[in-house]
Amino acid sequence: MRAVLWCNGSIPSKEVLESAILPGDSVYGVDGGALNAIENGYQVVEAIGDLDSIDVNSWDGGVVPLPDQSSSDLVKSISLLVERGFEQIEVVGVDGGSPDHILGNWAALFEAPGGVSIRLHHEGGVTQRIHPSEGELEINMESGSTFSVFALEPAMVWVEGAKWEISGEQLALSTRGLSNEGVGKCVSIKSTGVLAVVFRK
Repeated sequence: MRAVLWCNGSIPSKEVLESAILPGDSVYGVDGGALNAIENGYQVVEAIGDLDSIDVNSWDGGVVPLPDQSSSDLVKSISLLVERGFEQIEVVGVDGGSPDHILGNWAALFEAPGGVSIRLHHEGGVTQRIHPSEGELEINMESGSTFSVFALEPAMVWVEGAKWEISGEQLALSTRGLSNEGVGKCVSIKSTGVLAVVFRK
């Protein structure tokens, strides 16, 4: 099953929304992101989170209060959808806002449980979370297309089929995997830890 989480960042462009939200997708609002989704014409199944950006008393829709402050609303929302059986989660509304919230979206990819495909949709591309429990990511990439690989925790990393390959190197969060390029064939990426792979438009 596939769901969309709409965060409370900048309003995504029509291009981003059309690429991230497919007909039949269930759209959930991460706190104030629920209001943004409705204002842009999308039906919201539920608003999820600590709900400090929504007037719950005037909210005409379902809510799932998750008041625990030990993790972000995005982490809690992803975890809830995983518990409900969703296997693919597309996240929009992640651009803009303060630097700590932007970095927090990436940290959420590390904290979120495995066994689910998670993608963050940006104006300039898409971030794909790769979790070691899900095996390797294989994707056909045109020659010259650009991507970056970031280890969100110390891990062994393999990148094959790209201009610059990585063969089982121990990486932590660094610029080692920044701005790699496709060469017109299948690129394989895997790791013993959690990765964030950014595919640029």
